[in-house]
Amino acid sequence: QVVLVESGGGLVQAGGSLRLSCAASGRTFNSYGMGWFRQAPGKEREFVAALRWSPEITYYTDSVKGRFTISRDNIKNTMYLQMNSLKPEDTAIYYCAVWRLGSYVYITSYDYWGQGTQVTVSS
Repeated sequence: QVVLVESGGGLVQAGGSLRLSCAASGRTFNSYGMGWFRQAPGKEREFVAALRWSPEITYYTDSVKGRFTISRDNIKNTMYLQMNSLKPEDTAIYYCAVWRLGSYVYITSYDYWGQGTQVTVSS
């Protein structure tokens, strides 16, 4: 069992940065890895980034490549999403989740979702 607690969301101007945190209450080794999704008002939840445990590989949706970085601190058992050069179209509720099986791009491949944290980017 894993409980995820998110933090780090907020309001930022375009071009600014935010770092989202996702603290896990337990180990996640019985999984493929972890990932981040986002959902804007009136839109479906979409894949943002994922981190595979073994081999250690990161995946990103095209719109955030070069701007976002997913990582994990094993000592703190916390996953991060560093977001740089933010754009208004990045505005959404961001969710972290455990990648249990299947392709990383599908929400059905994940379980143990966090509560979500709001990211708002103003122009």
